[in-house]
Amino acid sequence: MNYRDQLRPWAIFKRLPTGENVCLVRLRTRSDADAMASIFRQGGGVFEVVFDLPQHQGVTQG
Repeated sequence: MNYRDQLRPWAIFKRLPTGENVCLVRLRTRSDADAMASIFRQGGGVFEVVFDLPQHQGVTQG
């Protein structure tokens, strides 16, 4: 995950009939994500707002 994605931890995912999830947009605040998801839902489909925390790569504990 790049730095730009780290600044936008809230994501809206669309559930597809195949069971796959597609990230449509990433936003900075939960309220922005909820508002945009409600707009998407007006067109039909299943959309979920999630807090998508970035994974730190290369960090090991031991």
